[in-house]
Amino acid sequence: MVMKTSEESRPIEGAAGNITPWPADIKMRATGLDFYYGGKQALHSIALQVPTGRITALIGPSGCGKTTFLRILNRMYETVPQARPEGEVLLDGEDIFSLDVVSLRRRVGMVFQKPNPFPKSIFDNIAYGLRINGMGGKGTMAEAVEKSLRRAALWEEVKDQLHKSAYALSGGQQQRLCIARALAVEPEVLLLDEPCSALDPIATAKIEELLFNLKDACTMVIVTHNMQQAARSADFTGFFLMGRLIEFNKTAVIFKTPARKETEDYITGRFG
Repeated sequence: MVMKTSEESRPIEGAAGNITPWPADIKMRATGLDFYYGGKQALHSIALQVPTGRITALIGPSGCGKTTFLRILNRMYETVPQARPEGEVLLDGEDIFSLDVVSLRRRVGMVFQKPNPFPKSIFDNIAYGLRINGMGGKGTMAEAVEKSLRRAALWEEVKDQLHKSAYALSGGQQQRLCIARALAVEPEVLLLDEPCSALDPIATAKIEELLFNLKDACTMVIVTHNMQQAARSADFTGFFLMGRLIEFNKTAVIFKTPARKETEDYITGRFG
C-alpha cells in the first residue's frame, strides 16, 4: 500500500489559493477503499462519510464486509497476516494509515461483539487504559474511573464493588464495562461490533440508551444484524452486500424509501 505523507492529508488549496477546511460535520471519510486478505478481495471501492456526533449503523448479511470495514477504521486488521487496505481513510482530514497506530486507537476506540473484560478488578479495567496512556495521576484516577463508569451508566450498579473481579458482573454489565473502558481515554470515535448480539432484551435496551446519551461527546459506528436496533438507534445507515456499499443515507430513508432494490429486499427479510 502506498502511504500518504502528512502534507497530502492536509486540507488542499483551492483555485483562488484559499484553504478548503475539513467539514465539521464529517468525522471520518473513506474513499476508493479496497481491502484484501492475501489474494482475496473483501471490500470493493468503498466510499462512505461518518458524520460527526452521530450514530452510523452498518447492516448487511454475514460475510458482507461490515466488520472488515469497521476494523479498518482503527487499523485493527493489522493483527491479521497478509491483510492490506488500498485507498484512503481520513480522520479529521488526517490519513489514518500515516498516523501512529497507538495514537489512532486512542482516538478511535473499539468495543467487540463479546464482552472482553480484563482479568482484573472493575476499577483496574477502567484505569488500565488511563495508565498506559499516561492519563490521570494518583489524585485523579479515582475521579476518572468514576466519570467513565457514570458515562457508561454503570456507576450506581458497581460503586460498592469496584475492587471485585470484573468477571463477577453479568454479561450486560461486562459490555457496559468494556464501553466505559473505551471511553476512559476520551476517544473521538467509538466503533462497536455487534455489541448487543450476546445480550438479552433488557441489557440491549440499556446499551442502546447509553449510545444515544453518548452522541454529544462521541461519534459512533455500530455493526448490527438487528434491523430494529439500527432503526431505533442510528442516525445514518449503510447497507453492505458482497463487499460493496450498496446504499448509504439517513436511517429513516434507508428503512422507509430505500433507493436500491437490494436494500429493500434485505430489510424486508427476502434474503440475509
